[in-house]
Amino acid sequence: MSQMTQTSDASRFNAPTEDEDTIDLMALLGTLWRGKWIILTLSLLGVIMAGYYAFRVAVPTYRATTQMALVLDQSPIIDIESVMTGVSSDTSSLNTEMEIIRSRELVSRLVDELDLTQDPEFNPALRPDAGVALIDVVAGIINLIAPPEVEETPSQAEIRNGVIDRVRQVVSTSIERQSYIFSISAVTGSPVKSALMTNTLAQIYQDDQIAIKVDGTQTAAVWLSARVSELRTELEQGQNEINDLRSRNAMVSPEAMIALNTQSVELASQQQAAELELERAEEDLAKIEAVSTEDVAAKALAVNDAQLRSIAATAAAGDAAAIARFDRRFQQLRQQAAGARDQLALRVSDLQAQTDRLSAQFDLQGADLIKIQQLERETEATRVLYETFLNRLRETSVQIGIQQADSRVLSEAIKGIYVAPRKGVILVMGFMLGAMLAAAIVLGREMMQNTFRTAEDLEGATRVSVIGQIPKIPAKGRIPTITYLAKKTTSAAAEAVRNLRTSVLMSNVDNPPQVIMMTSSLPAEGKTTTAIALSQNLAGLGKRVLLIEGDIRRRTFSAYFPDATKRPGILSVIAQFGKEDDRAKAATLDQAVFTPKILGIDVLMGEKSSINAADVFASGAFGDFMKAVRAEYDYIIIDTPPVLVVPDARVIGPYADAIIYVVNWDKTTKAQVAEGLRQLSSINLKVTGLALTQIDPKGMKRYGYGKGYGYGAYGGGAAGYYDN
Repeated sequence: MSQMTQTSDASRFNAPTEDEDTIDLMALLGTLWRGKWIILTLSLLGVIMAGYYAFRVAVPTYRATTQMALVLDQSPIIDIESVMTGVSSDTSSLNTEMEIIRSRELVSRLVDELDLTQDPEFNPALRPDAGVALIDVVAGIINLIAPPEVEETPSQAEIRNGVIDRVRQVVSTSIERQSYIFSISAVTGSPVKSALMTNTLAQIYQDDQIAIKVDGTQTAAVWLSARVSELRTELEQGQNEINDLRSRNAMVSPEAMIALNTQSVELASQQQAAELELERAEEDLAKIEAVSTEDVAAKALAVNDAQLRSIAATAAAGDAAAIARFDRRFQQLRQQAAGARDQLALRVSDLQAQTDRLSAQFDLQGADLIKIQQLERETEATRVLYETFLNRLRETSVQIGIQQADSRVLSEAIKGIYVAPRKGVILVMGFMLGAMLAAAIVLGREMMQNTFRTAEDLEGATRVSVIGQIPKIPAKGRIPTITYLAKKTTSAAAEAVRNLRTSVLMSNVDNPPQVIMMTSSLPAEGKTTTAIALSQNLAGLGKRVLLIEGDIRRRTFSAYFPDATKRPGILSVIAQFGKEDDRAKAATLDQAVFTPKILGIDVLMGEKSSINAADVFASGAFGDFMKAVRAEYDYIIIDTPPVLVVPDARVIGPYADAIIYVVNWDKTTKAQVAEGLRQLSSINLKVTGLALTQIDPKGMKRYGYGKGYGYGAYGGGAAGYYDN
């Protein structure tokens, strides 16, 4: 009876058991543990390589440090800070000083001072030839294929620049936090050289500070000298101009200007009084002129004169003599008023002339005085500036030669201390890199692994039970394999086949399978050997067992049973259940089967056919044949062709009670197993179980599957149980 199901094995194969994005930490650790020997080996190799580099290849280096301090509160002998200042105390200025120490200018002085261009550590051209290394051989081959451009011999300037660059790389500076203390360090291959370089560079830095101050002071002295000469000339010119003005205007002085001002004020007051008198005189004259044609009474009333008023009464009476006197007196008063007016007018005019002359004199002397005062102020300012610059020039001249550096050495460098290579760190790093590389190899190999090494992996991928795990039989050749199975009945392989037998028979307790089909994905997966071994084990139960070679295309049974090649095969037996024409060539089952005494089973060999094998197994004659052998034997084992090669297994499958699908350990790919199961499930054939065959015990151990993994003799825990 065929084993059929509506459940697709292929769908079970692809069904995940958990979120694919989830990382199984335990599985990851298990993979690393299985690769522990690779990890340990590469880790030790990393330690060895790191040790070789640290103790044999790496050049030891030594650091020497000179500690210095910036002196920002020096008390100068002469106050020269107004001419030449030192280092500022802000952070930017301090960082600038650190870069100045490592500048090409100071480092070039260090190179020249110590003649470092002749030091092989900084001048590679002076290093001895270390022999021919592998990289040199590779470079030579590359040069033969693609010749490089001919390089010109570097000049002395280029060599010196290269040395300066290398020295700058080994020199470093640092500032202590919250202080003006800084350090100059050098790391070289010699402890003495490192100390010498830092101390020399510190001295060069101090000399540079003094040189900058000296240069600045000398420059300031030259500039001050020229400026003092210019100011002296300006001072002399201003004084001469003042003297010339004073000689031309001897009376010009602030006191004279005050006197002129006082006199001008007095004249203005007199002029004002005279102008008032002139106005009154003109008013009096106007009154007289206004009544000159009036009668006597009106004239006497208009003119304020007692004599005229006394005559007015008599003259008004018509006295001619009185009228004559009155007229004479009126004319006399009229003339007096006109004379007084003319005299006052003349006085006002004279006072105005005096005022104008005095004002002109005041303006002239005032302008001269202002010019003199301005010249005096300018001359005084020039004198003050001249005296200031003269004092600065004297201070600068005295300061030349007594400048001090803005830094001092707190602690000179002594013999350098060892800093590299840090052997312990390198060994640890070598170990870690080796372990990381090994872990990457183990995990990468596991990720790239597309075959099955454990029953758990096979079951997890296919959702089909693994009912057998057959180790590789330690026999070379197919005939020796038969001998081994017959004689080593307590070997690990024999016990594994017994486990397979038990699993198959227990797969259906109520109706144990009678016809068992063996198939696989591809050839050479141990399917035929497993079928023979299973047949032998079933015969060991005292049952009649028939082993049928269902692969009539390749017919590999002849290599196992060469004595049976001359017997009729399966096609001859099937022929007796076929057409009348075929029966003439038919043979009985008893005539066809071969019974090797060493195994105790009946073997029905394959037979070459001109008809397609699939058509033979799909015929009704084959069905009748299967009914006949079921009646004759307790168990029938059919060794069928691979599923992925030909369709024969799918044609024979419906006649089987159990299907065992063989998977070659660490060889058959997951895709091949998935496709084979899919093809079987496509015609509703259910695989009873999987058999993982040709398991290599050494390979299991190599992959880390040792004790505790449950793989019997090839798992490392079978001592004393099996005859190997």
